[in-house]
Amino acid sequence: MKRRVVITGIGIITAFGAGEARNLNGFKNGNSAIEKITSFDVSKYRAKTGGEIKDFCFNMTLKNLRSSRLGRASKLLLTAFSDALAYAGLKKNLKIETILVLGTTLGGMISGEKFYHNWLIKGFKKAKPSYLLDYLAHYQGAHIVQEFGMNAEVIVISNACASGTNAIGYAFDRIRTGDVKLAFAAGYDTMCEFTFAGFNSLMAVTPDLCRPFDSNRNGLVLGEGVGVLVMEEWKHALARNAKIVGEIVGYGESSDAFHITKPNPNGEGAAFAMEKALEDAKIKPRDIEYINAHGTGTLYNDVAEAKAINKIFGSLANQIPVSSTKPMIGHLLGGAGSVEAITTLLSMNNGFLPVNLNCDALDPECNINLITCPTQRNIKTAISNSFGFGGANATIVLQKYER
Repeated sequence: MKRRVVITGIGIITAFGAGEARNLNGFKNGNSAIEKITSFDVSKYRAKTGGEIKDFCFNMTLKNLRSSRLGRASKLLLTAFSDALAYAGLKKNLKIETILVLGTTLGGMISGEKFYHNWLIKGFKKAKPSYLLDYLAHYQGAHIVQEFGMNAEVIVISNACASGTNAIGYAFDRIRTGDVKLAFAAGYDTMCEFTFAGFNSLMAVTPDLCRPFDSNRNGLVLGEGVGVLVMEEWKHALARNAKIVGEIVGYGESSDAFHITKPNPNGEGAAFAMEKALEDAKIKPRDIEYINAHGTGTLYNDVAEAKAINKIFGSLANQIPVSSTKPMIGHLLGGAGSVEAITTLLSMNNGFLPVNLNCDALDPECNINLITCPTQRNIKTAISNSFGFGGANATIVLQKYER
């Protein structure tokens, strides 16, 4: 028997800032947090802007870790995890058996950059080995388990830009099959020059504005952030009188393996992930009231996703509201799926649909009902898409909680 899986805690940090309130305000009002990047010199790059977290101050009092040995990724993740734990009414030193599933593409890449920079400039003996202790992705998970005293299995998923949604889907499967009653799923990535340079070399970033589904789109804008979800088996959440903020009812994934960076232009892989998610949730396409699109603003992704939506939803494709939040906070890579899932939950619980900024002329090949202005609407069921390099596709179905 499959068990119901509910969400009882969230932690979020984006370019809007840290916490639910600041992000709710930003998404609800259709603000843009995209500004010129200041953490490294962008003068030599095609793009100059991004969704940087500019006012983050790590002020946690640590019991088991040394702050000086933690990189930016660990500090962001620890902060959001602490927020999610408090939101869910849980305390440190959890004795219950649980899992921590992390989705990321970079891990602690900034720490790795520092180590190799010092090595090349100052010599190996001057490169701090402590930087390597926060470089690989599994270290961030180890830090959480160590600091919060958890009895947890740690799983790291690095599946390009689908990583955050894959992390949620994996935790969802483990709970509903009865393996665990409580799970933590997180997606995160930082604004890293190594990655920024890579996307610039691919000519995938825009020197202008991120314009998902617009005829004049010319690339994505990178961002940084983290989203953490506390997920529980429904009866376990009820037994401890937890506040339930939403429910996950379906998950689908696929791999079209069409190209190392481009999606399959006919959208078959993306469509298959959505189809499997709807089947898993045992609902029909007509039940979906909103689609949180992957919507990167790149030439190939947007058309492929629009074709996938049309394939699955047919005549409903130009009726169901669709939007991408990436023009507001940037593409968070491994953090995108978890942050966008939280954004969808905020929409459900606060009666609005996020606007798709910067779309002045909808691409005729993108025959979808794009939300181009702030919209008040109460919805109960939505999907959130994440599609990554190499043909990695993932979709989750979210519902407003009803007892």
